[in-house]
Amino acid sequence: MLSTYRLQLRGPDSGFAFTFADAERLLDYFYDLGVSHLYLSPVMTAVRGSAHGYDVVDPTTVSAELGGAQGLARLSAAAHARGIGLVVDIVPNHVGVARPEQNRWWWDVLKHGRSSPYSVFFDIDWELGGGRIVLPVLGSDGDVADLAVDGERLRLGDLVFPIAPGTGTGTGAQVHDRQHYRLVGWRNGSCGYRRFFSITSLAGLRQEDRTVFDAWHAELSRWFHDGLVDGVRVDHPDGLSDPCGYLEWLRALVGADAWIVVEKILAVDESLEPTLPVAGSTGYDVLREIGGLFIDPDGEPALTELVETAGVDYRAMPTLLAEQKEITAAETLGSELARLRRCVVSATGVDHPLLSEAIVALLGRLGVYRSDYPGLVSTLSVTLAETQSAKPQLGEPLALLAAAIADDGQCSTRLQQLCGAVTAKAAEDCLFYRDARLVSLNEVGGDPQRFGVGAAEFHHRAATRARCWPHTMTTLSTHDTKRGEDVRARIGVLSQVPSLWAEFVARWEAVVPSPDLATGLFLWQNIFGVWLVDGRVNTALRERLHAYAEKAVREAARLTSWHDPDSEFENAVHRWLDDVLDGPIAKQLTEFVSELAPHVESDMLGQKLLALTVPGIPDVYQGTELPEDSLVDPDNRRAVDYTARREALTSLRHPKMRVVAAALRMRRARPDTFRHGRYQPVPASGSAAEHVVAFARGHDVVVAVSRWTVRLRDSGWRDTVVAIPPGSWADALSGAVHSGPTPAAELFATLPVALLERVDD
Repeated sequence: MLSTYRLQLRGPDSGFAFTFADAERLLDYFYDLGVSHLYLSPVMTAVRGSAHGYDVVDPTTVSAELGGAQGLARLSAAAHARGIGLVVDIVPNHVGVARPEQNRWWWDVLKHGRSSPYSVFFDIDWELGGGRIVLPVLGSDGDVADLAVDGERLRLGDLVFPIAPGTGTGTGAQVHDRQHYRLVGWRNGSCGYRRFFSITSLAGLRQEDRTVFDAWHAELSRWFHDGLVDGVRVDHPDGLSDPCGYLEWLRALVGADAWIVVEKILAVDESLEPTLPVAGSTGYDVLREIGGLFIDPDGEPALTELVETAGVDYRAMPTLLAEQKEITAAETLGSELARLRRCVVSATGVDHPLLSEAIVALLGRLGVYRSDYPGLVSTLSVTLAETQSAKPQLGEPLALLAAAIADDGQCSTRLQQLCGAVTAKAAEDCLFYRDARLVSLNEVGGDPQRFGVGAAEFHHRAATRARCWPHTMTTLSTHDTKRGEDVRARIGVLSQVPSLWAEFVARWEAVVPSPDLATGLFLWQNIFGVWLVDGRVNTALRERLHAYAEKAVREAARLTSWHDPDSEFENAVHRWLDDVLDGPIAKQLTEFVSELAPHVESDMLGQKLLALTVPGIPDVYQGTELPEDSLVDPDNRRAVDYTARREALTSLRHPKMRVVAAALRMRRARPDTFRHGRYQPVPASGSAAEHVVAFARGHDVVVAVSRWTVRLRDSGWRDTVVAIPPGSWADALSGAVHSGPTPAAELFATLPVALLERVDD
């Protein structure tokens, strides 16, 4: 394993197709690029027309929309014939239930209830519905009256549900009352099964049951038995009852040589559990480190001052996050909270009126997705102490909770599963759409309160990864990132020109005031991040920005939300956006983007080269070998123009393609260096030394990048020297040869980055 290239597969019913056959036709391109493994989005059968594949309805079959089992086998054979392996994304935590008739396991449970052999497959709250599964799928509870009997099914518009044998006589409402499920309005907050976060169309699975594990993994086992795939990426293992136990079973199933990485979102001060039988995580920690390295710390005061002009006390952000977690636990995930509360009462035989409040307060303070990994053994104890210290009146219910989770049983598991959902919904899906200081920092696994990453932290984390997790994934973009890597790079440059940015925003707000300044400060950065260099406001850009703005303001949930959209405010945002796109500010945006373009390119190339050369296995998200302007999903799943990329790879004129191809090809030519080679920082000296980050991999590769180049416009590199080790070193990007300590001006004469390989003995 040397590198991966992520492909978002999708069938023809999803709007446009990218199937196994399409991937097969591009294999020569991927090989020429230097890719060692294709990394496929989920390939098991998903809801028809799925645009992403994470709503699997049949894990025992390969999606016919993508080409079926034969299509996967053909792709695998053709890829392996070219020396390219396959890695597949798997989704063991949940299955799609939006269309019950497409999921035979779920359909059977709805039809037969607890007597279904599949009832143990799902984490169902039978107690909530008095033995019936509560399904929050209706507009309101009263819609039950509109149900119609259609043969052996109940129907309401496009929704269909099974009828239990012998219960199909009478009106739709009468038949409904005899079923093993109860349909309710989605607004009442009740849900009869564990979900993926708060998404009712994704029902949680009980992989801790060996019967469930074996049934779900039968097809995956066949892939490895037949040699079709070489590794897996495990989606959201924190949602499972026992992630550690699950991964041990998975390792035994796929074998010792298979590459396994897990989608583990780590806090900044959290390490991946060292006992896990995996190669590492999917790289959000590395994404934060690399992106943060290019944030200029000098920009923090001015950008903080700017965001506070909207009435925001930025120092209160940690408190706001804790409050948002409490709101999420009590309201958005109220059904899960109620189930945990019942579990605690059942386990202890004691109730307390403040028990729910105590659980909510504890979840507000927990700073990790889940705290039951062996390496985090003290985390929950400390958080219990801090919660009681802050709210002494919760001492008794906290003690009840501690008693209930003491045996590490069901109550403990439900607390941990709820914690992850609360953290994700409160931070990534809410606060990250409110924090408008520097939105490039608002990323999965990131912490916007930490304004960038220093060189010392970066080097130490990289060296530690080389020792402990040398084959973990590194990445800059995923299907879940809030903004694509190049959009983040452009926005990050604002940290180098904070006062100028503040002046522009003040000028623009005076001409076209946003409906809400805090919202405006957030959206201005995103508009700047995707603004076309030539200034064209085409239909695609307009539609994408309008769709993003609507999603952003609803996720922020300040003045509108998904549950209670405020059409007046949203319409005002859309009108404001059109005024920006069609008015005089568009020309100013274009000029500003053009002025900063050289510095944006410098950071764009720098972070890409680092991602491809630091310790770990780099992933290139589809299309990012050339500049891209993606925002959050579904924007980052648009079709990729591979004709343009083939041409760019042939000519190698575009600097980003040159960087990607050179780095991936060097990895293939020097596998030991990148798989097992040491990581050693290479120092720079002189007046601009802080603008250089350099390191050696093994004994035959040196990487150097420049940063904060705005500050170099007037002074230049002057006396700055990079301490290249003795010997002759050829730059794979420029062809220049260097020997020993090299002036930075010489090293970066052609490009703002350098990839050196030893060319002497």
